[in-house]
Amino acid sequence: MARKASARVQTMTDVSRTIWETRYRLRSGPRGGERRIEDTWQRVASALAGAEARDRRRWARRFYRVLEDFRFLPGGRILAGAGSAQRVTLFNCFVMGPIADSLDGIFDALKEGAITMQQGGGVGYDFSTLRPRGMPARASGAIASGPVSFMHIWDRMCATLLSTGSRRGAMIGTLRCDHPDIEEFVDAKRDVRALRRFNLSVLVTDEFMHAVRADAPWALTFPEDRGTADQSGETVDRAWSGDPAPRRCRVHRRTSARALWERIMRAAYDCAEPGVLFIDRIQRQDNLRYCEQLCATNPCGEIPLPAYGACDLGSINLVRFVQRPFSAEASLDLDGIAATAGIAVRMLDNVYDISHFPLPQQEDVAKRSRRLGLGLTGLADALIMLGLAYGSQRARALAGEAMRVVCHAAYRASVEVAREKGAFTQFDGKRYPRSEFVRSLPADIVSAIKRDGIRNSHLVAMAPTGSISLLAGNVSSSLEPVYAQKVRRRIRLADGSETVVSVDDYACRLFREQFGAGAGLPPAFVDAARVTPSQQVAMQAALQRHVDNAIAKTVNVPAECDYENFRRVYETAYRLGLKGCAAFRPNPVTGTLLVPDDGHAATHCTA
Repeated sequence: MARKASARVQTMTDVSRTIWETRYRLRSGPRGGERRIEDTWQRVASALAGAEARDRRRWARRFYRVLEDFRFLPGGRILAGAGSAQRVTLFNCFVMGPIADSLDGIFDALKEGAITMQQGGGVGYDFSTLRPRGMPARASGAIASGPVSFMHIWDRMCATLLSTGSRRGAMIGTLRCDHPDIEEFVDAKRDVRALRRFNLSVLVTDEFMHAVRADAPWALTFPEDRGTADQSGETVDRAWSGDPAPRRCRVHRRTSARALWERIMRAAYDCAEPGVLFIDRIQRQDNLRYCEQLCATNPCGEIPLPAYGACDLGSINLVRFVQRPFSAEASLDLDGIAATAGIAVRMLDNVYDISHFPLPQQEDVAKRSRRLGLGLTGLADALIMLGLAYGSQRARALAGEAMRVVCHAAYRASVEVAREKGAFTQFDGKRYPRSEFVRSLPADIVSAIKRDGIRNSHLVAMAPTGSISLLAGNVSSSLEPVYAQKVRRRIRLADGSETVVSVDDYACRLFREQFGAGAGLPPAFVDAARVTPSQQVAMQAALQRHVDNAIAKTVNVPAECDYENFRRVYETAYRLGLKGCAAFRPNPVTGTLLVPDDGHAATHCTA
């Protein structure tokens, strides 16, 4: 792979070293303790090359070269666990199996989640399979307490398992917009003590959004018990979580679709949750729509997954591909990005062959599709270095082009690996190329897939990249705008305690290194206070066109933003074709997550 000069900060910053030492440094193991970050890169490269049948040393060198200087950042579990000889999973997160609507089924699902989290994986659950509060159980006659009541048990389990250590537990819970307990779910986190370890998202259907527009009634339903003799009351046939075919569902009551949407939006405005997942779009655009059902995502939302599916993540660090930063000749090395993406695909694919899985079902499902989630980080800093304001059309065009390059390079690389190692086992040579996203790819890629197959069912996602972006020198996270030039961040240490550190934005620091301490801010520097919510959603949409999974994005909204502009964020996200939306507005329930070091908060409100 050709190596081109890229902008870089020469040494690890204090926060980079803290992140490395508390999360990724191996202090003992087969090779002994790691003294430098280069030792960590060597461990990971050698471990992933160990999955190769031949030329392992050559592959280890190639893997090391893309890890070197933080050009490619594998997911945190890979950095921490690959080659460590510890019994941990290298997959960041899982969607768990359907929760059977019985006491045994509920506690079996809880046990599986506990085992998965104990071994380092976050978990996602769809609680739509649990009968609503007050509904009798046919077998026992007991009265159900509803899905939200059982979510509190998961919340306590997570707190118990992860009360110490540098990694916090991650969980997401979803519920269908037509479940009879949807209002309770929507309002659950208005209680400042409730479900603090969960992210919550409503599964929103196209039918519901059409009903909202029409101000139509909305039926809240739940599947009938199979074999029930009771034929009274109104029923409808609906697709339902956990079932491949539509189920006969009994209508429990009707509400106003617009009133329910308002309730969701008011809860999000007041306490930052729930988010929404546009589940019909997620299902429709799934490359494996012909053989799986998607009802939940990993905890941050960038990978919709089937039951027991896993996410295998990594991000290309765009700041390392900016040539001649802060000059009139500044450019992005797209060829270097493509070459790095090709190597990264092989690295992430090898994770499947060296990782431990907490549950045998997870290994079986994961290896059937070999899903990858290759994305970007450092986007906002790269734009600053290129002289492009984050909210501008030129910035969106360049970001979309970078994402397109990653996507196409990843698909081509996956076809190459399939020629050598075979396609993923669920590959269907007729149906897979007809999927909506695959049909949007260049004709040569589609032809190659038809001819040779493809190694991985999905290849592209945008993960949050919080810790690994700090590790790389506090580059801007994922596609998020730079929050502020200097930010105070809370960092969880290895013993479970927390420390607060002040960190400089990468691009601002590099600008001062090039032009002197008194140089001020780069001309194209734009912080989150000056990026409107609509500009953030537009950036997400520019990338989503080239992402076959999804994008983890929190739209930052100032506390002063009025409700109408806030609601418009979600409606715009649906109109622009996004797969989900979450917005954060500082509020009395959650407070403020990041604080600029000057103490000022974001104030820009126009949607």
